[in-house]
Formats: sequence, structure tokens, C-alpha cells
Amino acid sequence: MNTPYKMIIEALLFASDRPLTVREIHAVIPDMDRNDIMRALKELQGEYDAMKRSLALKEVAGGYQLRTKSEYSPYIQRMFKSSSNKLSQAALETLSIIAYKQPVLRQEIERLRGVDVGGIVRTLLEKKLVRIMGRKNLPGKPLIYGTTKRFLEVFDLNDIDALPKLKEIREFGVGEEKTEPVSEERIVEEPPDKRDATGEEKKEWDAKSPEN
Repeated sequence: MNTPYKMIIEALLFASDRPLTVREIHAVIPDMDRNDIMRALKELQGEYDAMKRSLALKEVAGGYQLRTKSEYSPYIQRMFKSSSNKLSQAALETLSIIAYKQPVLRQEIERLRGVDVGGIVRTLLEKKLVRIMGRKNLPGKPLIYGTTKRFLEVFDLNDIDALPKLKEIREFGVGEEKTEPVSEERIVEEPPDKRDATGEEKKEWDAKSPEN
């Protein structure tokens, strides 16, 4: 492995504010084979682990990102005074339901929680942890919700399959009730101009929507 290439990859990871995929790295270094990029990433992971520093190279949300180790997060939060950005217990419960039941309707979330979740869902949308996946072909065309790549980044997950099993998180109050799955044929996707650069559907929250 050519060392300068590995250093270039490390510099890209350091400069990026989000996980980078192998394809994105290859777009910057087109003369480097993708297998060599993967090999360089694995070497960097091993080197960071061996150095026992506060940073680690993690595979998260389908890409790679330099991240501080979890034991140092209280100090980082103190520096940025980010405690106010923490999710409430109610928001965590709502987010858990969306993560495990997605694609899911707001009405189904409210049935499981027993309370109105309009304000909480709006907060989760603003924090880019939840996205609007489309609408269900029912009267009123209710919105369908799912999680985002940002959700995977925040909770240090490579993909949604990495979520712990429901039985492992019963203490969060999320039950294991069965819900009717939403078939793909019954989902109306948002038009392409509502998607961002990552392909995730986006739609501004409409305060006048009957969903509120």
C-alpha cells in the first residue's frame, strides 16, 4: 500500500463532517483501486486501535468516520455545552418506535405511546433523525416516517440491522406489539426534487397539515 495514499484518505476523513463511503473516497482518488482503499481503511483502523488514542476510525452509516471514543463524550459535551441538545425520554421512546416499526404512520406511533406525538416528531425531523418516506394510500394520505443516515451516525450504527433486538431494550418502554406492515405498493414516494444529495427523501413540515 502506497503510504501517501493512506495519508490522503486519513486527511479526507479528518476534514469530513460525516462518514465517507469507499465510493466517495475513490471519486477523490480515482487512480486508487477500491480494494486498495478498503485495505488502507482497515490499516488505519488497526493503527488507531494500536495507538490507544482518544480517536478511532469507525464504520458507521455505510461509511467510515474518525470519531472520539465514547468515554470522552462528557468532556466534549461540556465544551460545546450540548447537554440542551439531548433527547428527552419521550423523544427517545418515539424515535425507538419509528426505528423498529418503520415505515410507520404517526397514528400508529400514538397508538403505541398513548399520547399525541406531533411536537416530538417535529423535533426529530428538525434534528434530522427522522425523515418522511412518503404517504400511505389511505384517506387523508397520512405521512409515513422512517429514520435517516444521521440517526445511524448519532447512534453509531452501520445500518438499521445493527439495532439491538426489541427484547434487549424493553427498559425504554417500547413494546413488541405487532403492527401491520406497510407494503411498498401502498407507499406513495415523494417526488425526486424532495430528495437531498444522499438520496434521502425530504419534505418540510407543514404546520397546517392535517397530520398536526
